[in-house]
Amino acid sequence: MREHWIPFFLSEDVELEGQPQRVRLLGEDLIVWRDTNGAVGLTAPGCAHRNAPLVFARNEECGLRCVYHGWKYDVTGQCVDMTTEPPESRFKRHIKLTAYPVVDRGGALWTYMGNRQTPPPLPDLEWNLVSAEQRHLSIRVQQCNWLQALEGEIDSSHGSVLHGRVDKKGLLSNSAQAKDMTPKFEVLRHDFGMSVAARRQTGEADSFYWRINRYLMPFYTFVPPLREEGAFSGHAWVPIDDNNTACFMFTYHPTEPLSERLRQTITHGTRSGREGGHLSTQGHAEDPGPVPYARYVSKYARENDFGGVDYPAQVSTYFSGLPGLWPQDAACQSGLQPIVDRTREHLSSCDAGIVLARRVAIDAATSHHESGEAPITAQDPKVSMIRALAMKLKREEAWYEAGKEHMEAVLGAEIAYELV
Repeated sequence: MREHWIPFFLSEDVELEGQPQRVRLLGEDLIVWRDTNGAVGLTAPGCAHRNAPLVFARNEECGLRCVYHGWKYDVTGQCVDMTTEPPESRFKRHIKLTAYPVVDRGGALWTYMGNRQTPPPLPDLEWNLVSAEQRHLSIRVQQCNWLQALEGEIDSSHGSVLHGRVDKKGLLSNSAQAKDMTPKFEVLRHDFGMSVAARRQTGEADSFYWRINRYLMPFYTFVPPLREEGAFSGHAWVPIDDNNTACFMFTYHPTEPLSERLRQTITHGTRSGREGGHLSTQGHAEDPGPVPYARYVSKYARENDFGGVDYPAQVSTYFSGLPGLWPQDAACQSGLQPIVDRTREHLSSCDAGIVLARRVAIDAATSHHESGEAPITAQDPKVSMIRALAMKLKREEAWYEAGKEHMEAVLGAEIAYELV
């Protein structure tokens, strides 16, 4: 993962000369801050003098000044002033904090934490190239490891169950997915990752309904467009540490601004007060305490059973009874343990994508360990220009051939396939 640029914070949440904020990435504690000129620093959390916490530092005149003894650092980590040292002292030249480069692009802050002198190019993900009016970004903290969270988004079989609604008889109500509760899966490996295609019956004699989810290394997933809006969504599942993940979600439209109705729903939740795919304004924890990513901690957590099951609603309306789309996923993915014991699993025919995703990740890590060569996704920015897909095809049509043109994103291209 350190070979890649990592999206780790929302640009709008790091204020000019604002207080530094705690971050943890890949198990490493850091702070993020924006200086007087707008440059962003991602630096070690402790002063090099006596290791006092720099989250308390004064953000002033293009640097952080430690409140303990007044040592000051710029966004590169270089010490630029020592209040307690004589003016003629050159000691500050030899003091530098760990710091990582930061680039602001597409509403996100990106960092490169690798060892290469020249960082790789930023990935050309369609959502980080469109205008601000065409996208919405959010981050939430999930209490499990990154792969455990990622696997939920390439698992197309759970959607019609976990996220389903029930009719008056308590049965899952009719939808494009619920028409066929036993989809047939096909998986396809790519140099950038994989595709998972779920085929369902449509009720028509001559057609199938296909949903194709994508996995892009090292930690991106893409889901098919939202039916009403034609907007695409997905996640970067960024490891905070072994037990927590920064779930960086993006929703965007490739050719037009997001509708006000959609933006209101993904920002503030549904009219009934439930969460959608994004962490809403009402879903934030009131006082998470001094923890990494404090502003992205949710009130729905393992400690309170993710808001709890509304049993009357489970009986009458929502199959799970849990308070919205992402809490349903998070409860099932992280409600038991932050690291699930895989030896207790019994994978079935609907888990073909899970099996291949694990193999792709293991093979990529093994190859990098043996060769030292960066993965293709850290070398060629254009391999990241992909989309997920939902479409109805004639039974004799092959999903990959029919959908190939539309799964290879071209910035500004219209959505040319049928949304189901």
